[in-house]
Amino acid sequence: MRLALALDFGGTKVEGALVDEAGVVLPTSRFRQPTGSTASSDVLRAAVGAVLDSVIAAVPADAEFLGAGIGSAGPISLTKGLVSPLNVPAWRDYPLLDQVRERVDEAKLGDVPTRLRMDGMCITLAEHWVGAAQGYDNVMGMIVSTGIGGGLILDGHTVPGPTGNAGHIGHVEVGGFSDRCACGGTGCVETIASGPKSVAWARGQGWQGSTGEELAAAYAAGDGIAIAAVQRSGRAIGQAIASATALDDLEIVAIGGGFSHVTPDLFDIIRAAIAERTAFAFVTKVKVVPSGLSGDGPLIGAAALIHRPELLA
Repeated sequence: MRLALALDFGGTKVEGALVDEAGVVLPTSRFRQPTGSTASSDVLRAAVGAVLDSVIAAVPADAEFLGAGIGSAGPISLTKGLVSPLNVPAWRDYPLLDQVRERVDEAKLGDVPTRLRMDGMCITLAEHWVGAAQGYDNVMGMIVSTGIGGGLILDGHTVPGPTGNAGHIGHVEVGGFSDRCACGGTGCVETIASGPKSVAWARGQGWQGSTGEELAAAYAAGDGIAIAAVQRSGRAIGQAIASATALDDLEIVAIGGGFSHVTPDLFDIIRAAIAERTAFAFVTKVKVVPSGLSGDGPLIGAAALIHRPELLA
């Protein structure tokens, strides 16, 4: 087997696994630890270290180890290997790339590359490789979960930008919303449409639940506030995708992440918002589809940084 170590760091958990050259996650190599907005830097570092130790211990003796790929919530600094996840305040300019590289070196797994990209870029690579965007060369992948992230493949190659943050769709501002975002903006799609923000909005309207799962159940049961919260989320996401498509002439957008599963209706709401751009057929043509990879996408995408280097800019 030819294997890559994949690490995905986000606002809820850090997860790692081994992924083969066909994009298959080895289930016995998959480990996770919680992260969270209240965790200290030392706790976060220890969580990453525990996941790395477990994944490395799972590398078969007869495998060819190709390297380690890291996807992290942004923003990141691509040239310096630093991460500053907006929803994890204890880490600002944290040297995550160095931590992973040092652990791989300590394990004597060979002189192999270690690469970092924003998690949205990783999900885009995964969808393009083995997911819902196969066969397309102008792709945006999105994560709708604790936060909202994205990444771009244009003309068949990734577009990271000089700092690694291109495609950060969660911080595109959308019209008709006045919500203040932690980034300093007003009306950013993340502060409107992410899982926690949708729950918070619903609670502010009098809904009594506390999680995205409970909001999904309330939606399915016909609760009016839950329905309004999902419609609000979907409209904001659709507006952001329409704007991104106007800018980049996208062919397809694949959306994953926990809150993207709140209801299948979410995708109809997104598409309806895009369809309002009636004069721009190049915008309304964009396909918006669920991720083809379930929960494996972020790990597969991190591994693609090693298995598919020809796509990296």
